[in-house]
Amino acid sequence: MSTPFNAAAAAYGNVSRLVSDQAGGKLTAPAASPSGADFGQMLAEQLSGIVETGQRSDQVAVDMINGKANVVDVVTALAETESAMETMVTVRDRVISAYEEIMRMPI
Repeated sequence: MSTPFNAAAAAYGNVSRLVSDQAGGKLTAPAASPSGADFGQMLAEQLSGIVETGQRSDQVAVDMINGKANVVDVVTALAETESAMETMVTVRDRVISAYEEIMRMPI
């Protein structure tokens, strides 16, 4: 049975793996566009930011267990992480939708 926590943990792990693959050179980025804006690099930076948000949330939860943080800090950190994950999922869904629409276009 998949709980929201398990789903979030799985998503967090997938994002972390993608970022580490990008940093490790396993994923190759396309050449930068003439305008200097590189969508792949921007996306990798955003994924990295989401991973960092998740790690901060994990640390605040551990701090609360150790008596160094209060419940409000944990709830705030979890809400920030949830918001970042929802934004990432929304962007992913829109990219997939755009790709599917492009694939349906006649040649």
